[in-house]
Amino acid sequence: MPNAVLFARELEAALKAEQEKRKRFYEMIDEDRKMEFINGEIYFQSPAKYCHTQAVTNLSGLMLAYVRANQLGVVATEKMLISLSRNDYEPDLCFFRNEKAITFAKDQMQFPAPDLVVEVLSESTEKRDRGVKFEDYAAHGISEYWIIDPDTEIIEQYELVEGDYELLLKANEGILKSVVVENFAVPIRAIFDGDLIAETLKKLVAG
Repeated sequence: MPNAVLFARELEAALKAEQEKRKRFYEMIDEDRKMEFINGEIYFQSPAKYCHTQAVTNLSGLMLAYVRANQLGVVATEKMLISLSRNDYEPDLCFFRNEKAITFAKDQMQFPAPDLVVEVLSESTEKRDRGVKFEDYAAHGISEYWIIDPDTEIIEQYELVEGDYELLLKANEGILKSVVVENFAVPIRAIFDGDLIAETLKKLVAG
């Protein structure tokens, strides 16, 4: 490219301006608002529908109980800020193996790429969840990514293979078995049906 140097200068200037905006984003962060910084833009999350919050609550409850019982790492929901090389996300749910979790400090507010990320779709976030986040999570080596549609009650499970996500499962029933969370397997229906939680928890914790 004859204009490669000029292009590089323009890119450097654009990234510098973006980083200044990112600094302002960090100054704005507080515990009462869900905020993300994506490709130079700040996004505020609106309140979620009941089916969205229930899917997050049910899945996080199941995974948290299992991970703690087996001392596998850390499960976090929503307000954990994941800071990647360019963007900052607050996933609906994420999991860190012990190797990463052991380094976390009590007052830490920014965290590295998790081993598993779960995003629950909404009308305002679906494009980003399937677009920039899908690409960014893969680029930063997040081994497993689940996309949950709370309206259709369908889960998509992706595994990172040679730098790209491959679809392992797309279903609204059957068993969902994690690649990353060792031996964690739950009925898909339990994520959407609160009546199945107690029974599923007993089986998970009992091993």
